[in-house]
This record gives sequence, structure tokens and C-alpha cells, in this order.
Amino acid sequence: MSETPEPAGPGRVVGTPVTAAYPDLRGKVAVVTGAARGMGARFAAALAVRGVDVVGADIDADAMAVTAKEITAEAAAVVRPGRVVAARADVTKADEHEAVAQVALAEFGRLDLWVNNAGIFPFAEVDAITPEQIRAALSVNVEGVLFGAQAAARHMRPGGAIVNMSSVSAVRVRRGRGAYCSSKAAVAHLTESLAVELGDRGIRVNAIAPGYIDTEMTRWVREDKAALQHALDAVPLHRLGSPEEVVGPLLFLLSDSARYVTGHSIAVDGGSRHV
Repeated sequence: MSETPEPAGPGRVVGTPVTAAYPDLRGKVAVVTGAARGMGARFAAALAVRGVDVVGADIDADAMAVTAKEITAEAAAVVRPGRVVAARADVTKADEHEAVAQVALAEFGRLDLWVNNAGIFPFAEVDAITPEQIRAALSVNVEGVLFGAQAAARHMRPGGAIVNMSSVSAVRVRRGRGAYCSSKAAVAHLTESLAVELGDRGIRVNAIAPGYIDTEMTRWVREDKAALQHALDAVPLHRLGSPEEVVGPLLFLLSDSARYVTGHSIAVDGGSRHV
């Protein structure tokens, strides 16, 4: 699925992983939440260049509209690209997930794939976690996944696939991340529950659990030399991951190559969960 990048500098990698084309995805329709920027935008772009029509949903409607136009323009360079349309969604509200599903049906006539990517990354030592902070973490990171899965399941036919974003933090304690870690542990378990119940409808549900990925959300790691060294020491491959290395597993889980895979969290963490 990908070539092995070589380390270049402290935690850097050179070369771009080569992800498979997955022609079976062409013509399908996907929803990606939190798609205005970061990993969500990467996911939407990767699907569009493979011929998937995408509804990108984000609480920042203006940013989502700009991202949708940019991805659609860039994808035009490939043969039979997918189209990306923008929708606003506060993932803490169940009815807004349903509204996004209705956009997919109105624009494209079907709904096959759903990626629950939206999330927040709060920091506070245990004795400093406020009621507002833990509520926000659970509401966005857990309820957002549940409500998204509910909306997707209402409209998917057998063969549909849902992918949730968990984290290596679901199984490893991070100081100052009590709210975040507990929310991602809940996502991992919720993924298993969804897989069992939605399996009756022929819908698969899996999760991706990234580790240290070089994105905007983890910029603080690279900007803090001590934090970066700690991160690299905790990763057996001794480098940060690239966003493209998360895209590959996502495409696999959404594709027919994974049609007998459900209820799993695939760690994309360079082995850090074992250290």
C-alpha cells in the first residue's frame, strides 16, 4: 500500500507514501465531518481524486466552502473525479448530521460512506479539567461519532461503511490529556458496539487510531524540542507520521478490500502503543 519513507532530520520523512487507487470507490458518495482543514480536508481530497462525490461538513461554513472549491478544482486534473460540496454542521447536534445526509441525497442521490473525523484536542491536568471541558470533549468526540453513525445508518444500503477517528490515546495515557484520552477510548468502544448492531444491516464500522501525525493539531510537538524528542523516543520507527500515511488505511477501510473487516481500530502510530 505504501513505500517506506526514509528519515530526514528530526522526525521528518522524505517521499510521499503511495496509496492504492481503489477503483471500487468510484461513483460512491461520502460524508466527511471536520473537512474544512487538516486531516478531514486530506480525506475529502483523497476520495475526490478517486471518483467519490463528497459532502464536506464543518462548523466553519466559510472555510468549508473554500476547501470544497479548492479540492474540486484540484481533482479536475484526474479522469472522472468526484465533486466536493460544502455543508455546515455542528457535530454535537444530531439533527445537523441528518441535514448533512440530506445534502448528500439531494446532491448525489445516495450515501455510501461516512467518515466521523471532527474532533477537539483539549489539554488540562486532571485536577484542572473543568466541567465545560470534559463535556465538550465527550460531546464533540463521542456524541459526534454516535450522531454521525445514526444519520449514516438511516440512509445507507448494505455495503455501506463508516470510519471513526479514534487515537492511540485510547489505549495510552497522555499527561494533561485526560479528557481527550477518555473520549477517544469511548470512540474505540463505541466503534465496536456500532459494528455489532449495524452489521445486521450490512454496514461496516471501523476506526483509525493515529499516533503522532505531523498536522496542524500536533504542531506544538514540533515547536517544542523536548516534546518532539519525547515523541520520537516513544515511537519505534523514530519519526512522526505523515497525513498521507493515515489516508491509506482510511481508503482501505472504506473500500471493498475491507468488506469482511468490521469492529476494528487500526493503529497508525509507528508502533508507539507498544512502548
